[in-house]
Amino acid sequence: MDITERELKYLGLLSKQFPNAAAAASEIMNLQAILNLPKGTEHFLADIHGEYEAFIHVLKNASGTIRTKVESLFSGQIREQELRQLCTLIYYPKESLERLAQTDQISNDWYKVTLNQLIKVLQRVSEKYTRSKVRKALPPQYSYITQELTHEDSMNPKKSAYVGAILDSIIETGQADDFITALCETIQRLAIDRLHIVGDVFDRGPGADVIMERLLTYHNLDFQWGNHDMLWMGAAVGNAASMANAIRIALRYANSATLEGGYGINMLPLARLAMEVYGSDPCEAFKPKLGDTDEKYDDKSLVLMGQMHKAIAIIQFKLEHQIIARRPEYHMEDRDLLHRINFGEGTITLPDGQTHPLKDTHFPTVDPSDPYRLTEQEAEVVERLLHSFRHSDKLRAHINFLYKKGSMYLTYNHNLLFHASVPLNKDKSFRKVRIGKKLYAGRALMDRVDEFVRLAHWTARDQEEHEEAVDFMWYLWCGPDSPLFDKSAMTTFERYFIADKATHHEEKGYYYVYRTEQEVCERILEEFGLTGPDTHIINGHVPVKAVKGEHPLQAGGKLMLIDGGFSRAYQSSTGIAGYTLIFNSQGLHLVKHEPFSSTKEAIEHMADISSTSVVREYATDRVLVQATDQGGVLKDQVSELKKLLYAYRHGLIKEVE
Repeated sequence: MDITERELKYLGLLSKQFPNAAAAASEIMNLQAILNLPKGTEHFLADIHGEYEAFIHVLKNASGTIRTKVESLFSGQIREQELRQLCTLIYYPKESLERLAQTDQISNDWYKVTLNQLIKVLQRVSEKYTRSKVRKALPPQYSYITQELTHEDSMNPKKSAYVGAILDSIIETGQADDFITALCETIQRLAIDRLHIVGDVFDRGPGADVIMERLLTYHNLDFQWGNHDMLWMGAAVGNAASMANAIRIALRYANSATLEGGYGINMLPLARLAMEVYGSDPCEAFKPKLGDTDEKYDDKSLVLMGQMHKAIAIIQFKLEHQIIARRPEYHMEDRDLLHRINFGEGTITLPDGQTHPLKDTHFPTVDPSDPYRLTEQEAEVVERLLHSFRHSDKLRAHINFLYKKGSMYLTYNHNLLFHASVPLNKDKSFRKVRIGKKLYAGRALMDRVDEFVRLAHWTARDQEEHEEAVDFMWYLWCGPDSPLFDKSAMTTFERYFIADKATHHEEKGYYYVYRTEQEVCERILEEFGLTGPDTHIINGHVPVKAVKGEHPLQAGGKLMLIDGGFSRAYQSSTGIAGYTLIFNSQGLHLVKHEPFSSTKEAIEHMADISSTSVVREYATDRVLVQATDQGGVLKDQVSELKKLLYAYRHGLIKEVE
């Protein structure tokens, strides 16, 4: 084996970690053993849109994975009611124990049976991991005792007394509830090795902040930014138009909980403006969409919310004009519509030359001679809202997390993950998009967008590139060539003010036209360095309308769509409550979920989400770690360690005993 001088320097550094041949050989054996374990389970979710209760439940039950393992262990041995109770206990241990105690269902015998069952489930979910990895996942206070229980066979007469004695001592010392909780949380943790969030945690539902808090503590995850995430990221770095959009959407869906309760955004200035300016305006077009929300509002609150909704919408149109005027390269002049209003006749002439009557003609803050100028009070509201967004500690922590864990796309274990699109031309070639002074297409476009988004966060505000990047974050939300939007226009004004639904149409980009073609998907995969039969694109963004017969698997199996209506706002059109994807050592499993009632219902009535596997793509052979991206990293480490072993044995590097 020839070792260059440069390699020898690197091996010298490596020898600090493995100081002798025995240490290097031991690590080689350890890594080679890991390479032959089954790959860990990956969990894919997209378009959560603030639905924190459903999200947390799907996270806890691992899209039905835990239920499947419990059934495989105990089906035919325990009744359905007991099986449901065990699953609910695993998902919600503290709450379930409290409920069972209140109904006098807990006894020493119950503890023994339940502990034995949980140990079996823990053994099953941990079987594909090394003991070292399992040990690190265990709560420190119970690590030793859990290892003893999971590695002993209670069916062995010689060991059953030993195991029984351990369980008796746990119960006698009053630690059973705490130990059960620890076991259940460890089962949840080991059921999923890596979580992928393919965009859009924010907007619509009431708990984006709750979801982000949960993600902050998750053991292993990545995040592909969605357009709604980008909206909040833009607001957090000071983009006033993005901020106005985020507030408008929150008010549209009666979601003040995220703004005020979640992030401490002071909405009083906007409320004061709305009451003063729109106090006599019913704001019919701006009444919030309540759906089946659990939160109830009185009539006065709903009226005020509608007035605030209209106030921020008008502010938004004015702020967007500022960016459009400042960035002619965006070619979004057709979104400037306030100057096209005929205030005397109550009509508007759109860029296509068609004139339409307006549903609402009350524009007290719009000066016909200078329609895009903010009034003094509007400008003050914008300044105070921006201050709230930029000085919310919780929002800052969540946005920093999105930058740390997030990206525009990810290639991982033969899959390409991105939220919305890779812009294409009519001839199916990659569309060139201008960012700054250059044009980018395909993977280069996604890389440059990723870089530009980070510039908005990290560069000093007084730098010209910072302002350009901050403006571009709004473009990513609604720009025609944005990989996160990719539609002809966002017709927000038309939806509020024009009855003719033809004006509401948003023409989708060519990616959405051609992504059903296998050849196109394969070309996109190849652009990102992925080839072969086991490669896939995984998308969210556009809900799959299962109720209309749409299918989440397209392009000959090359494209998997996992936005099926997690958000309650979409469920009437999708007919379901979302798709999630599980990728384990046996293959890919696309899972369809029915609507989730509530956490309370799940605990009190042991009501799990009804989930159905709609697609199963089995691997020819069980997928091992060596076939994954992490396996490639481990193989490289083995190769380097073998060089270090050679260097020790040939005296090129001295061993330390």
